[in-house]
Amino acid sequence: MHASLPADGADDATLDERTVDPDPLVQFRQWYERAGRAVAAPEAMALATADAAGRPSVRMVLLKSWGEEGFVFYTNYDGRKSRDLEANPEAALLFYWEPLGRQVRIEGSVTRTGDAEADEYFASRGVASRIGAYASHQSRPIASRAELDAQTAVWSVNFAGGDVPRPPWWGGWRLAPRAFEFWQLGADRMHDRVAYEPSGQGWSVHRLQP
Repeated sequence: MHASLPADGADDATLDERTVDPDPLVQFRQWYERAGRAVAAPEAMALATADAAGRPSVRMVLLKSWGEEGFVFYTNYDGRKSRDLEANPEAALLFYWEPLGRQVRIEGSVTRTGDAEADEYFASRGVASRIGAYASHQSRPIASRAELDAQTAVWSVNFAGGDVPRPPWWGGWRLAPRAFEFWQLGADRMHDRVAYEPSGQGWSVHRLQP
């Protein structure tokens, strides 16, 4: 990693297990809001899954909502990531905000969102993006870009002048966190790492060695 230590305030370069918020969601909100002022897409996150045989896969997705119930992203339910999650409903998320020298890792179990929640988000997308959800058979081979464009054109005609409802094969996944790790770049590779694990009705907080 080639990130430099933050230069716009001492607090930005501080991560201490004694002073972090005892609630990892509050701590995440503080870091996420700070990242929103430093990077173009703070919601971009790596999603790691594994299939039934334990073979891993990772890709970038976008965080669309989060809160007490978990972290939500949307995708095609027939694509590889969804097939992995159906077979093995465990996943990990990684946020990396290079200008701040910060990472957040989150692990947990994953379930589908409800239809109403998925419908609401799908309706908020642009028309072209909604049509794309019909045109693309995610993760499946295709002969050419021209063929993909032709499929898109067909669906554009089908929905010309009308609404574009959410297709049944498209929706959301929610990761319910059971572990967090906050990572702050340190000089000479002496990084600060603070982990949260469930403890009773709350969370235990401890420092990890770099």
